[in-house]
Amino acid sequence: MPLLALLAALALSPAVEVPAQPALTQAIAARDTALFDVMFAGCDPAALTALVTDDMEFYHDKGGLMAHDAFIADYAKSCAARRAPDAWRSRRELVAGTMKVYAIPGFGAVEEGAHFFYERKGDGPERLAGKARFSILWKLGADGQWRMARTFSIDHAAVP
Repeated sequence: MPLLALLAALALSPAVEVPAQPALTQAIAARDTALFDVMFAGCDPAALTALVTDDMEFYHDKGGLMAHDAFIADYAKSCAARRAPDAWRSRRELVAGTMKVYAIPGFGAVEEGAHFFYERKGDGPERLAGKARFSILWKLGADGQWRMARTFSIDHAAVP
């Protein structure tokens, strides 16, 4: 979505009451945990769909832009592949002290941070495989639920 269209959408969205700190950071930390638990530990496309907006966009420095439907479909495909006994499995760990949360009045919040990725093949040993930085625009819905609206997943690098 071009910047002007995003700004117009923000202006047309019904205003919500974004909580003050520290409640805001606590709410976003809980959603961060829920999102990444579903992404890496679970295999539940319906649960992932409930955690994102209908117009969600995911920007990745290696894979490019992925819109909502492709994001959910790609997740479902990877879930099916992880069922094999010798499949690669990944785990994400938020780097302690890196999460920052900024209020976007009337809309939601931006979360920034860094994370490590671990992987293992089948039941084999886990190893640190990479690191990256991220920014997530969380939208607070009129129903009180936080949903991922835009994500920038950047600065991916292998970890020796």
